[in-house]
Amino acid sequence: MKFPGSETDTKHVIDISWTDRWQVYQRLQELGMSCACESNQPLIVEVNNTTEAIQIWSVIKQLTASRQDLIRSIENCWRIR
Repeated sequence: MKFPGSETDTKHVIDISWTDRWQVYQRLQELGMSCACESNQPLIVEVNNTTEAIQIWSVIKQLTASRQDLIRSIENCWRIR
């Protein structure tokens, strides 16, 4: 699989359930990230910097964390501010 403009090996397989894979792929596409999600294949993303890594983590967390975990995260952010 070749990504446009890819010169270094920055591609990573994302270990996520098949049910969440398509939603993660769609959101990463909306964020303008290079990724691939083919039938019966794992999600593959290209990570070029720390910001992209954090975006991937955030998208996955939004879909996989429990409601209570998400509430706690928001409450912690409010406390830090």
